[in-house]
Amino acid sequence: MSARGLVLERRQEVPGDLVHVFAFFKDPHNLARITPPWLRFQVAHTTDATVRRGTRIRYDIKWFGLPMRWESLISEYRENERFSDEMLIGPYARWYHTHTFEQLDGGVEMRDRVEYALPLGPLGRVAHAVMVARQLRAIFDYREVRIREIFPGR
Repeated sequence: MSARGLVLERRQEVPGDLVHVFAFFKDPHNLARITPPWLRFQVAHTTDATVRRGTRIRYDIKWFGLPMRWESLISEYRENERFSDEMLIGPYARWYHTHTFEQLDGGVEMRDRVEYALPLGPLGRVAHAVMVARQLRAIFDYREVRIREIFPGR
């Protein structure tokens, strides 16, 4: 937990060179390729073909069958190094997701750090304990598997 709420961190080594790996992640349409099918994730609109500072992206998802709209702003961007998406409209009280990339020998270290908070005070905390934390882990576990499939290495 951070001063601003809850934190989810993940790290994954991805085979390949930094430019190639970063190019995959800066294409907003590739997010659908690494999102679990049960979320029925679709990019509804993006202001840019690839993300940069100021890009706005609208997604449509279904959460437990309920349609939801999620809109993000790329609030930080450094080519081949990092970018952050900040939720403007969506189910969380706060969602700030930073993706960082670093070239290693034989691959790229990719890190995700999500700072988030749920709405509804005590009820949100109960929802987090009962299902949200588990669901977020499942989403990022799925992403890790899909990324390994997309970047299988040698």
